[in-house]
Amino acid sequence: MTPMEDAYDLASGADLTIAAGGRTDHFIDPATRQRTLSAPRVLGTPVGDFRLSARVDVAFAATFDAGVLLLWADDDVWAKLCFEYSPDGQPMVVSVVTRGVSDDANSLEVDGHRVWLRVSRSGPSFAFHASTDGDRWEFVRHFALPVDAGAVRVGFSSQSPTGAGCVTRFSKVRFETEPLADLRDDT
Repeated sequence: MTPMEDAYDLASGADLTIAAGGRTDHFIDPATRQRTLSAPRVLGTPVGDFRLSARVDVAFAATFDAGVLLLWADDDVWAKLCFEYSPDGQPMVVSVVTRGVSDDANSLEVDGHRVWLRVSRSGPSFAFHASTDGDRWEFVRHFALPVDAGAVRVGFSSQSPTGAGCVTRFSKVRFETEPLADLRDDT
């Protein structure tokens, strides 16, 4: 079985549950170039501009367990917006952009095991936002990937890089085909 087969369970409506096995992740270490591309993922190929958002509930058990909205071009070019368990035991929003190697940027801390995440594309660029209530969005990151925007897939993942596994539930999933009017707008 590959990491993308049988790793997810579709629930009623727009809910999706993904169970990641232990020692799963998407990360290319910038210091060692060690590649870990083993986390389960569910991806679709959008056409044109879009916004994908979901409420993300994570059953945190180990450091770096996370629920993820994922942009994927290929094994060397991708980006993820994570709701992740920090080494300090604090849930937080983290973003990673990979262009041959991965970077890693921490964003806001979150109380509890739930947050809303949003991934957007507008022309050649992408944006990440997070929300604690699903209404007011915090800007996390704006970036480009070195590919034709039409080649990027978008979807969901769950990871457990240091643990025995992680279950993530994505609900209130929304897919819209218009870009954000303003990257810094909180709506």
